Amino acid sequence: MDARRRNPYELTDETPVYVISVAAQLSGLHPQTLRQYDRLGLVSPDRTAGRGRRYSARDIELLRQVQQLSQDEGINLAGIKRIIELENQVTALEARVAELTAALEGAAVAMRQREAQVHASYRRDLVPYQDVQQTSALVVWRPAGKRGGE
Repeated sequence: MDARRRNPYELTDETPVYVISVAAQLSGLHPQTLRQYDRLGLVSPDRTAGRGRRYSARDIELLRQVQQLSQDEGINLAGIKRIIELENQVTALEARVAELTAALEGAAVAMRQREAQVHASYRRDLVPYQDVQQTSALVVWRPAGKRGGE
């Protein structure tokens, strides 16, 4: 959640607002099927203080996805549960990658700023050292005035 406070009356896809009969109607499933999915952990709606189920728009979409996987794809409920778990894991990992990428970019910016500070602190009266190419030539030094066998 961001730093601003959310309006407590603002509805999002995660807001649990639908009772089981409405959720069943919106998803095209029987209320008993929703109860079974809840028991199996496929779709777990929020609960009221009196333990009544409250479904969100996201829950309704998930119910439709479970129905489609079951009816159209022929996947059993255990397989559907595993698919949902893996999709949730992928979503969490994508969020973590985005978080780490942002942290990495922030660190890179901080490193470049620090590097610029260090370069700005260099003394300007120093001459940069340049490596002299080495050769294999032999240089013989002879003091002036002493030539040959003189």
